[in-house]
Amino acid sequence: MAFKMLSIEDIDVIGKTVFVRVDMNTPVDPKSGKLMEHNRIAEASVTIRDLKKSKVVVASHQGRVGRNDFISLEQHAKVLTKCLGYKVKFVDDVFGPAAREQIDSLSNGEVLLLDNLRLSAEENIEFLPADAAKTMLVQRLYKHFDACVLDSFPTAHRSCPSIVGFPELLPACGGRSVVKELNAINKILDVAKGIYATVLGGAKISDRLEAIDTLIANNRADKVLLTGMVGNVFLKAAGQLVSPLEIQNGTRYVKQAKKLLANHPDVFELPKDVAIKSNESRVEVTIKELEINDKILDIGSNTIDNYSRIIRSSGTIFMNGPPGMFEDHRFSKGTEELLRAMTSSLGTTIVSGGHLSAALERIGRKELIDHVSTAGGALVLFLAGKKLPLFEVLDKAAKGD
Repeated sequence: MAFKMLSIEDIDVIGKTVFVRVDMNTPVDPKSGKLMEHNRIAEASVTIRDLKKSKVVVASHQGRVGRNDFISLEQHAKVLTKCLGYKVKFVDDVFGPAAREQIDSLSNGEVLLLDNLRLSAEENIEFLPADAAKTMLVQRLYKHFDACVLDSFPTAHRSCPSIVGFPELLPACGGRSVVKELNAINKILDVAKGIYATVLGGAKISDRLEAIDTLIANNRADKVLLTGMVGNVFLKAAGQLVSPLEIQNGTRYVKQAKKLLANHPDVFELPKDVAIKSNESRVEVTIKELEINDKILDIGSNTIDNYSRIIRSSGTIFMNGPPGMFEDHRFSKGTEELLRAMTSSLGTTIVSGGHLSAALERIGRKELIDHVSTAGGALVLFLAGKKLPLFEVLDKAAKGD
């Protein structure tokens, strides 16, 4: 997708108060509540450091409401302090009086991190840019800023107020990690080789289903290896899964998956066996052996072997989302083994999303992947050629529309 984008050098930021939307959304250990890796925070620090002559207000979301990873950004402020090498202030507020007071008290070179953007109900909703600019979040804050920098490629596909609202009212440009990400992906796509294998997993369904058709049409998915919740949806669509799908919009997703299977019968690979928990241990069973109350927590060894063979024989491999609950060592085998297969492949390899990045760190093989992206669903949609809200508003800002 062709678009224009200004950089930090193209707008007036020296001595100004700058709103910087980053994505520091990080996997959280479900037991300890601690951040499991710091890659996205380290990526964000590059742009923040380059704004050292400005008053910098940093904003990010973390997790989803109601889940264990929906936490305050206080830990993130401490990690960001270590990455930058100087103090990052933190305020446990998003757009209220405390946040605005802290913003107005900043001096040049100081950095303030607002609390989790999703504490604001509006940030959990997607808007058209003009409507996003009218939200309380944007209206209460934008008068305190002189410019905004969007440096959140992982949320490029979301039209939430912090992404598309501020550029309606302020000069806007892209940050360093967005530029780095786009350059790396475009270089890789220029040398991408067939056969193209796409490995999809994780818990987010809608982005994957939206992109699959276009990925196949664009010759970026000769083989689609399905795992995780998206794999369960396709198993249900194929009539192979007896247990219910405990997800919102499950019926609609199954209907979409049935259509995809019918239209592309030779493209999809489904799990043949999976891992469940029995007596607190990992137990592998075939899909036919699954009982109605069994919860799938990973792919099984036969599926791992089959997928690994396809990965090693492919020219380009893109993997998005973990095959299982990799945070629990009992169910990390699928994630780790497929990543190992990628690192031993002679093909071009792209791994996307914070969870897989954390898993690569854990097995010590990150440097063997051609490109590790901080983005998850956004990269899937970008590779599929979809228009992403973040780039649309940056393009508009660059053209002065």
